[in-house]
Amino acid sequence: MREIEWKLLYELIKNSRRSDRDLAKAMESSQPTVTRARTKLEREGYIREYTMIPDFCKLGYEIMALTFVNSELGFTREEIEKTREAIREKIRETPLDLIMVERGKGMKFDGVIISLHKTYESFNKLRDRFRQYPFMQPDIDSFLISLHDENRYLPLTLKILADHFSKTTKKEKKR
Repeated sequence: MREIEWKLLYELIKNSRRSDRDLAKAMESSQPTVTRARTKLEREGYIREYTMIPDFCKLGYEIMALTFVNSELGFTREEIEKTREAIREKIRETPLDLIMVERGKGMKFDGVIISLHKTYESFNKLRDRFRQYPFMQPDIDSFLISLHDENRYLPLTLKILADHFSKTTKKEKKR
C-alpha cells in the first residue's frame, strides 16, 4: 500500500465523518488525490464500512461480556452453516446483544463471543441460550466488564490502531 493510503486509513480511523477536503488538509494532500485513494481502498476491500463507537453506558448497557466457548470438534460444512444461521437468527432477534462471534484457539477454548447487556440477567439468558445449541460443549467461561466502572484502563476505541498506522508509516518512510 502506498503512503498516502496508509495516511488516509489513519485519518479515517480517527474520524470517518470528515470530508475529503478536510482529510486532504490533514494529510497535506489534494482533495482529488484523497478521493481517488478512498475509492481505491473501498474497491479493494481495505475499507469495509464506516461506523462510530457509541457510549454504550449512555445507551443503557451495563456489561460488556467476553464469553469463551468450546464447540464439538469435527464440524461438517452443514454444521458450520447451521451455526452461522443460528448466529444470524440471534442477531435478527436482538441486534445489539452480539458484537462479535469468532473461532480461534486459546485458554482451552475455540471460540469467543463479545456481547453487550443491559443487565446481568440478560447476560445469563444469552449464555444459557448458547448452552442449548447441540454443537456447544457445556464449559463456557466469561469475562465481564462493567461499563459504569470509573477506573477504566483503555476503553474500546480504534484511535490506538490509528496511531499505530501513523507510526508504522513514519518508520517505513525513514527506511
